[in-house]
Amino acid sequence: MKNILRLSLSAVALVFSPFAAAALNVFACEPEWGALTQELGGDRVTVYVATSAQQDPHQIQAKPSLLAQARRAGLVVCTGAELEIGWLPIVLRQSGNNAIQPGKPGYFEAANHVQKLEVPTRLDRAEGDVHAAGNPHIQTDPRNIGRVATALAQRLAEIDPSGTAHYQQRQRDFAKRWDAALERWTKQAAPLRGVPVVVQHKGFPYLENWLGLREVAALEPKPGVEPTSAHLTAVLEQLQREPAKMILRATYSDDRSSEWLAGRAGIPAVALPYTVGGNDKARDLFSLFDDTVQQLLDALRCAGTHKCREKQDAGSDK
Repeated sequence: MKNILRLSLSAVALVFSPFAAAALNVFACEPEWGALTQELGGDRVTVYVATSAQQDPHQIQAKPSLLAQARRAGLVVCTGAELEIGWLPIVLRQSGNNAIQPGKPGYFEAANHVQKLEVPTRLDRAEGDVHAAGNPHIQTDPRNIGRVATALAQRLAEIDPSGTAHYQQRQRDFAKRWDAALERWTKQAAPLRGVPVVVQHKGFPYLENWLGLREVAALEPKPGVEPTSAHLTAVLEQLQREPAKMILRATYSDDRSSEWLAGRAGIPAVALPYTVGGNDKARDLFSLFDDTVQQLLDALRCAGTHKCREKQDAGSDK
């Protein structure tokens, strides 16, 4: 009887507790924004991430499961800059949820809060998948994550005013930890400044800008266009004149072209996690950049030798 009474009193206390309100449902388009929202929101948010790290965010289908999640969301957090243009407008429109439409407080684009790179001076579809608002892959620069965090915390407080103090405190705590980590990453990555790299997709300008990497070639002849054998051969010939230290790709990308070039040019191909969950080590935002910087440094140390290739070949035999 005492146990029943104790449970009943606990239930009553929960109902009248200021924390008993339902958590804010957040629809995050990419894993990095889901992770950031969780950092800032804590137990006041329930986060649904629409895509995984092993998916190309350009190539998502507007499935019924996404519509169902969007219908119940109070906030949508996406990259913007046209990254999700092929699927998000359909999801928003068919969700029937007025609160999360563009222009509403419940719609948040991270790219609106950073300085975008590679903004085209003219638009021509013949140039491939060029985004009018600039390159959307802003998450590869941790400085952008910090800027977005400040704006996102303010938006969370706007939508959930009773949690303002909660969001402000968590943002301050995150900023303190993030700034310390950013200083550490930047110091560790100092040897990467000026290092020439090849990229598989034009998805790394923000990473290059942060670390001072120098992009000398891209495996895609145009953004979003698969490389032909002729183009890969041309890149290989270019590297004989202007050598690079490594080839960068995201883990979700097909590795065939980067491995082909790596084997012939004698340089390492590096599969960067690109977002939270991109590999087993990138479990959160902090470990995402821990692993990114470490992989780049490891590749630089073995560039020009056969160590990386031998290690990769040995791993492929297992």
